[in-house]
Amino acid sequence: MYRLYTRPGSGGFVVEAALALAGAPFDQVDVPKKDPPDQAFLEISPLNQVPVLTLPDGRSITESAAICILLAERHPEAGLAPAAGSPARADFLRWMAFMSSVLYPAGLRFYYAHRYTAAPDGVEAVKQAALAEMDRGFAILDKALAGRDWLVGDRLSLADVYLIMLAAWHPEIGKVAAAWPDIERLWARLRDHDLIRKLNAAHAMW
Repeated sequence: MYRLYTRPGSGGFVVEAALALAGAPFDQVDVPKKDPPDQAFLEISPLNQVPVLTLPDGRSITESAAICILLAERHPEAGLAPAAGSPARADFLRWMAFMSSVLYPAGLRFYYAHRYTAAPDGVEAVKQAALAEMDRGFAILDKALAGRDWLVGDRLSLADVYLIMLAAWHPEIGKVAAAWPDIERLWARLRDHDLIRKLNAAHAMW
């Protein structure tokens, strides 16, 4: 059985969605923010970050995008991602890497700006640069969604769930609908999805 280490409002949101969509049973462990961190948790998450997924064989994996890609591979029958070898699979890998390397870290820099500067007055500059990076990334994804129902392929995938999770973290949430109408259109569709609505009740993402 899988074991998911997570906390409300974290990147564990998309991993919970992946496990539920796959129909994969899992134990959930809520990891509180602690200082100093729990040493046992650091053994499986050296950066003291969630989510972490422990696999049935006892190995653990970090990084929400990597976890999603692995679960899509392990549960192909669930259609969590376009099939390996299909044209849409390349798009899935591209956008998952893009979101995890551009948008996710920009969000971390905004909300934890003090970690990214040693200058006493540097926090605001870090936050503004992070916000600009977020906006640039969302504009690229909004363009990719134009005329499409889903970010990749012809059905819901974890790339869509990952995208709306990141959109929900935008510090100026009203900007999403105003500036990126295609992202808002996808988000509105998923707000009516039974599973996503249930997860949001626990995570209070929006």
